Amino acid sequence: MHIDILTLFPEMFSGVMNSSMLKKAQDKGKLSYDLVNFRDYTENKHNKVDDYPYGGGAGMVLTPQPVFDAVEAVTNRKKEKPRVILMCPQGEPYTQRKAEELAQEEHLLFICGHYEGYDERIREHLVTDEISIGDYILTGGELGAMVVIDSVVRLIPDVLGNQASAPEDSFSTGLLEYPHYTRPADFRGMHVPEVLLSGDHKRIREWRRQKSLERTYARRKELLTKDILSDEEWDWLTSHPNNKVSD
Repeated sequence: MHIDILTLFPEMFSGVMNSSMLKKAQDKGKLSYDLVNFRDYTENKHNKVDDYPYGGGAGMVLTPQPVFDAVEAVTNRKKEKPRVILMCPQGEPYTQRKAEELAQEEHLLFICGHYEGYDERIREHLVTDEISIGDYILTGGELGAMVVIDSVVRLIPDVLGNQASAPEDSFSTGLLEYPHYTRPADFRGMHVPEVLLSGDHKRIREWRRQKSLERTYARRKELLTKDILSDEEWDWLTSHPNNKVSD
């Protein structure tokens, strides 16, 4: 996968992109990236990339020209057309399912904005996806792009050391992940559940699924839908009068 990141603050990405899993992905030849400062593409004699909004109002708006020119310069260098992702609080809420979708792509391009917002023509004519990582406002799109990039790249085959890790993560199955334990089996009188020490893999799978179901019901009930549950699990959930789950 190749990722282009359009940002006014490319220095923000140096630590993230060159550490931990993202660095390993590059070392394995699974990831390459370029940081593009779209201020370099402005035709404004003062190097400005923003201006006052038509109609008045607070804040400044990113102008279309440098963003359009930067995107066109990047895409003209590549054979394949990228998914162009706008980090924006108005975008679709980001989910694991979206991460899995984007992980299938060969080329992603992120636009990280600042100021009050984007000229609407950027949104209408350049962008394929608008993504929000939550219902809150950040100073710019850089931190959101880092979150999305990390969650996507770890899904690329052979990036993670243990290929079973990603499919078992919370949300990958539609449920929250089951509890984990490691050595020692007895820590200050707090014991690891006996089933995990039994060596009985069938019982362990059943225990983990049940704990995942219970944890999801307790913490994120809205995730429980019939399409991710077996008939027995659905019956168990709906057999209690206080249980409320979605069809």
